[in-house]
Amino acid sequence: NRYFQAGTDTPVFEINGIHIGVNICEDIWYPAGPAALQALAGAEVIVNINASPYYRGKWQDRERMVATRAADTGVILSYTNLVGGQDELVFDGGSFVVDETGKLLVRGKRFAEDLVVTDLEVEGVFRARLHDPRRRKERLLSESALTAQDHFVSGWEPRGIKPALPPPEPQPESTEVADVYHALVLGLRDYVHKTGFSKVALGLSGGIDSSVVACIAVDALGVENVTGVMMPSRYSSEGSVVDARVMADKLGIKHHIIPIEEPFSAYLKVLEGAFAGAAPNVAEENLQARIRGNYLMALSNKFGWLVLTTGNKSETATGYSTLYGDMAGGFAIIKDVPKMLVYALGRYRNASYGDVIPEDVFIKPPSAELRPDQTDQDSLPPYELLDAILEAYVEEDRSYDELLLLGFPEETVKRVIRLVDVNEYKRRQAAPGLKITPRAFGRDRRMPIANRYRAF
Repeated sequence: NRYFQAGTDTPVFEINGIHIGVNICEDIWYPAGPAALQALAGAEVIVNINASPYYRGKWQDRERMVATRAADTGVILSYTNLVGGQDELVFDGGSFVVDETGKLLVRGKRFAEDLVVTDLEVEGVFRARLHDPRRRKERLLSESALTAQDHFVSGWEPRGIKPALPPPEPQPESTEVADVYHALVLGLRDYVHKTGFSKVALGLSGGIDSSVVACIAVDALGVENVTGVMMPSRYSSEGSVVDARVMADKLGIKHHIIPIEEPFSAYLKVLEGAFAGAAPNVAEENLQARIRGNYLMALSNKFGWLVLTTGNKSETATGYSTLYGDMAGGFAIIKDVPKMLVYALGRYRNASYGDVIPEDVFIKPPSAELRPDQTDQDSLPPYELLDAILEAYVEEDRSYDELLLLGFPEETVKRVIRLVDVNEYKRRQAAPGLKITPRAFGRDRRMPIANRYRAF
């Protein structure tokens, strides 16, 4: 409705004696919608063309819905879906055909273009309708609408004998984690190419987020088009620097080591008078992140690279990120990926393509390393708990009271809700990122920045 005016016609085309209806996307969602009218007007096959975006588990929902619609209307239904990325959205393909009983006949590849050919037994539609008493009543109830249906007859005739179709190639079973990984690879590849870039750069910290982003970038664009930048500070642990270098070497990407100590010391010296009498706090920490952001954007300006940010959904939700620092960049690949899922993506990548992410990256406590002995859990609840609360609050729209009824600790719930609500202003200034959950920040969930309402 935002872009198009709804049509009023639901035509049926007759091609070589077969009656075919064509409709678009949402037309198939509604039990009494255009598909039902086309079926009552004689359509035996319906082709539904889509740009249906991906999120975790959506393809199963799609197939269940279409199978139900085919069985209810007594038609063979071809659901044809777009493949590719556009801004935050990934279109995962997976086109399929179901028969008049809702049985899956064939499914195309997901996250890749595919040509799917299958034979249809259209006579089965007639037999199914013959034994369905609902159809006679539905035709009577829809008589006025049916008289308005356009019917077009094609002059096309088949030539020659159709060759036998080869059996469809078996498709490997896919897990939800694998699907997310392939969606991120496809979305990044299309975003980079469609916006006119060819190469990307990212900060490599030796942590799980930047490690996973680097792997996705390599799989999407090739090792020759990815550059990692290590920017150690006085607080960077030796292990993190080693982990970042080891992973860059295993991936085979070009990388630079550009320390931030000199400009950081200069900043502290310049600000010494203005900061006099105030204890060190987040201001000094954020200086480091902003220096790193400056380095990456300077490289972007110099060489025309697109900078990839590495913040995940857990951090984006709670504001655990620095404006004009680690948020600086052109595209946020894992912006909608919760922290625990980032770990799962790293494990999947190692298991599927060979170990490139060092084991220490998975087991060491996550840290921004902006002060001595810092860990993320100094500022946030444990990620297992945080992600569960965020899923309930952000994706499921659970209220404060409902979160307590689910058994989450009261003080933790208050803290997380407060963090999510007060950091809307940061999310408004973030780079676009790929949607992989049912409710992504920015595209799906926008709240007022200035909002006096409080749930507690």
